[in-house]
Order: sequence, then C-alpha cells, then structure tokens
Amino acid sequence: MPRNELLTLPNIISVLRLLLAPFFIMSGRAETRVFLVILAAASDMLDGWLARRRRMASRAGAIIDPVADRIFVLTALVVLLVEGALSVGQTLVLLLRDVMTTIGFIVARGVSWLRPVEFRARIAGKVVTTLQIATLLAALLRQELVPALVLVTGIAAAYSVVDYTLALWRARVT
Repeated sequence: MPRNELLTLPNIISVLRLLLAPFFIMSGRAETRVFLVILAAASDMLDGWLARRRRMASRAGAIIDPVADRIFVLTALVVLLVEGALSVGQTLVLLLRDVMTTIGFIVARGVSWLRPVEFRARIAGKVVTTLQIATLLAALLRQELVPALVLVTGIAAAYSVVDYTLALWRARVT
C-alpha cells in the first residue's frame, strides 16, 4: 500500500478517531462521553465527506474508517455494559451488524470469486450506525429510550446484513 494513500486527510481523521476510545474509557462523566460520541460521529461524517469531495477515497480508507468506527463503538458498548447502562442482551443486539459484517468480509476475502468485489458503504449500514450512536447517547442521557432504540437498531441491523449480503452476491464475479 503506497504511503501517500495512507497519509490522506480522511485517513488521518479516521485514525485520530481511534484515540477517542481510550478517552471514553478514562472519562467517568456522562457529559464528556456524550461529547466524545458526537465527536466520533462528526469525524466519521467528515472523513467520508472529504474522501468523496476531494476524491481521496482509497482502499486503505475503506478499511481504516470502518475499523475506527467499530473500535470506538465496541469500546463504548463494553464500558456501558460494565457500568450497567446496557444489558448483555442489548450489547449483543447492538453488535449484531458489526459481527455479521466482519464475518461476511472474512468469508468474501476467502472465496476466490468474491475477492474482486469492492466493499462499499450502503445506506442501510449508515442507518444502523446512526441508530447505534443514538443508542449510545440514550444510554448516557436518557436510559428510558434505550430498550426501544435497541429494538429498532436490531431490526435495522438484520435488514442491513441481508442488504450487504445481497449486494455482495449481485456484485460477485463468476
């Protein structure tokens, strides 16, 4: 992977998002954590917008961005689980899409006729990410909203997994 492909502004923003995860762990204040969740979401939108707008999208960015997202979300979910703001079941539902997408990626890279297929963000995945962020914010600010948000996120995640699977299947090279 060429060095200049790694050192683009969108990729740097994605990598910096990784640094928010330890701050989420270290902060015990809900207000600080809310700020970190909003900052992570804003940086995710910004790096994607810059990559498209400035034509800086790259294969490296296509890997770095979702990894940074997943690490931040996973960190926040585990912290909220340990602190009792989320149950084990709620945490598992919120991780459903991430786990299934990771399995799908590994399978797609392991099957020769799926390897050439390029992974792209899909609207269903963006909806799930938005719902995950809303659920994190609710867990920090409005606990009574968490059960309903987890349910909606779970349904959207299941749809997203089916959507990604169908898109991958349609784009396959046979």
